[in-house]
Amino acid sequence: MNILVFGDTHMPSKASKLPQILTEAMQEADEIIHTGDWQTLFVYKELQAEWNIAGVYGNADEPEVQNYLPASLTIDRNGFKIGIVHGHEGRGGTTEKRAENAFKEEADIVLFGHSHIPYLRFHGKTLLINPGSATDKRKVPLCSFAWLKLSEDGLHARHIFYKPGL
Repeated sequence: MNILVFGDTHMPSKASKLPQILTEAMQEADEIIHTGDWQTLFVYKELQAEWNIAGVYGNADEPEVQNYLPASLTIDRNGFKIGIVHGHEGRGGTTEKRAENAFKEEADIVLFGHSHIPYLRFHGKTLLINPGSATDKRKVPLCSFAWLKLSEDGLHARHIFYKPGL
């Protein structure tokens, strides 16, 4: 199973559309997950009309988005428990710690956003992944998204980095 993970799109304030490199990758995905900060419900609905997207809301999302999407979500895929959260709320001094602490039951993988900084690291038995930002890089030279490939044999995760506007 190939899962495309992206977030922190901040549309329309940071971009009027998703980068072509990302929309091309979306064509190859079995599932798409957004880690929050869509900004408007229009963005979510436009994407949902074309692709099946699971996602959560973030701190920069309008109240309409926050009323429509959950703050966190847990899904099971190919035997892996995946937690999805934006990472702006909760216990912990860092985005990574808040994301890790967001779930009562331990997840195999936690997908989060908020910082716009790509992250891929195990915390104990849990793999934490921040895809970075699809449109608004911060403190890093490139925008990014992540691929998560799950099989019965294991998982493979990686980032794709690209120049803004591609």
